Amino acid sequence: MTFSIAATDGTAWGVAVASKFLGVGVAVPAAAAGVGAIATQAWANLTYRPEGLALLRTGHDAQETIDILTTGDELRDERQVGIVDANGNSATYTGAKCHDWAGGVTGDNYAIQGNILTGPEVVEAMAEAWLSSDEAAPLTRRLLTALIAGDEAGGDRRGRQSAALLVVTEKGGYGGGSDVFADLRVDDHADPVTELTRLLDLHDIYFGKADPATALPLQGDLGQEVRGRLAKLGHTNPDLDQALDSWAGIENLEERLLPGRIDPLVLDRLRSLT
Repeated sequence: MTFSIAATDGTAWGVAVASKFLGVGVAVPAAAAGVGAIATQAWANLTYRPEGLALLRTGHDAQETIDILTTGDELRDERQVGIVDANGNSATYTGAKCHDWAGGVTGDNYAIQGNILTGPEVVEAMAEAWLSSDEAAPLTRRLLTALIAGDEAGGDRRGRQSAALLVVTEKGGYGGGSDVFADLRVDDHADPVTELTRLLDLHDIYFGKADPATALPLQGDLGQEVRGRLAKLGHTNPDLDQALDSWAGIENLEERLLPGRIDPLVLDRLRSLT
């Protein structure tokens, strides 16, 4: 009922998944920074997530973890699971009773699997998309690229309903307070992968970091322009950084602030409002 990719770029770990199933994001993905990523599906055994991460933490690699999980599961023939460990080792398992088409492919840093698919071309397209993706791109984007390829290749043969994206990296969460960099879910939608793309675009706006190389100094004419636009919106603190901080907090753009400079994306948003 599902197609997914679990992968790592060496600093982040994550899962992207889509299915003809309500709220697939609550069931399939699990990941821990520096530990690994897991996708459990078909007749998903949700205990594979905490137990699998626990096994990875104690030094078992991806294949060993799957072997242990499935050996102790009487319903293993109806399970499907993919794992990537801390070192990029990968493994995938498809039980003999999973509904056709069911199977998976693996390589360094990725495990791709699916069941009730239109055919093997789904996982093959996902693998090709992953391998041809830009290694310098964020893991969120590389995972989504693979998921889009699987969706376009046919995906779940029953249709579309939900999709999800989970990526973790050390202190990658809001304000550095957690490791969860992205946890996006489309629970019920006619075109969930496209909707997931829209959500990731918004995530990049609100939670992406400003690039110091492209940030503009808040000096001269630009400084005066920004001060004037902020004043129109009611932010009149004589300290320009503090005025900008006050407005950006209301707009949920605080993650993109840099002292004495302004992110072009933030500037565009300010100009659009004034």
